[in-house]
Amino acid sequence: MRPLILALDYGGTKHTVAIVERGRRTWLAHQRVYSPPGADARHDQATTIEISHELLTHTPGKLVAVGVSFGGPVDAARGVVRLSHHVPGWEETPLGDILKAEFGVPVVVDNDANIAALGEWAYGAGQGCTSLLYVTVSTGIGGGWVLNGQIWHGADGMAGEIGHVVVRPGGAECVCGKRGCLEAEACGWGIAHKMRERLGDRATDEITALWVAQAARRGDTLAQEVMDDAARMLGVGLGGAINLMNPQRVVLGGGVTKSGERYWQIVRETTRSHVLPQIGVDIRPAALGDDAPLWGAVALAETLL
Repeated sequence: MRPLILALDYGGTKHTVAIVERGRRTWLAHQRVYSPPGADARHDQATTIEISHELLTHTPGKLVAVGVSFGGPVDAARGVVRLSHHVPGWEETPLGDILKAEFGVPVVVDNDANIAALGEWAYGAGQGCTSLLYVTVSTGIGGGWVLNGQIWHGADGMAGEIGHVVVRPGGAECVCGKRGCLEAEACGWGIAHKMRERLGDRATDEITALWVAQAARRGDTLAQEVMDDAARMLGVGLGGAINLMNPQRVVLGGGVTKSGERYWQIVRETTRSHVLPQIGVDIRPAALGDDAPLWGAVALAETLL
């Protein structure tokens, strides 16, 4: 009976469940769902577990391990979710133990950016690198380091939280309580919020980061200003990270990074302008797209076997 690995990705607004045969690189099953407004941790857990059982029922084989990517701070050593900045109810949730009891196999849990970094290093745009910084720019902004083939967690398991590096002192209020964090200045909800502020009474509920990016590509001057500012702030944050750690490569993923060539040009130019001239800058788009956290979860789960 073929050995199966279950990969779960808990995001801020969407969740994905996938199954792969150990050692293979093609999904046997894959399903993505979006959370309704007001969803909490209980809803998200129940939804992903229900989908997992459904997919496993229709996928012949034996489940041998579960890899989990979570969109928020995680104590990876204990498999405990510390909190979600975007979904209530996740505080100090022993997700690893919950899933181990549910499926009866070893489970590994880590932050989505860490796991996506590992996925891109193993199977995507980071292949061949000895040091890699992966940054996801989506509902929030997170980062993950892979050094010599291993996720670098830091002393408190919080390495890579580039979204909470201040890039504009006194700037927009962040979900963490500080002002001017990279996340508040450049993530999806931050972009949408800034556009609504600029529009004032003309703002509508349909405004999202995607809406702003599409308007910018159509030539809307105000939308271009908002997107350009977000790209510059991302470049400032990346420049600081590159100066500090000098990674061989930086890989950018997440929905906001699909905002077009102008966005990428500003990110690269701003980053280069903030990095010492002796340091190389190699910034590339994620090769695995939205599945980078899933493939990282697979790579991490395989270490359990």
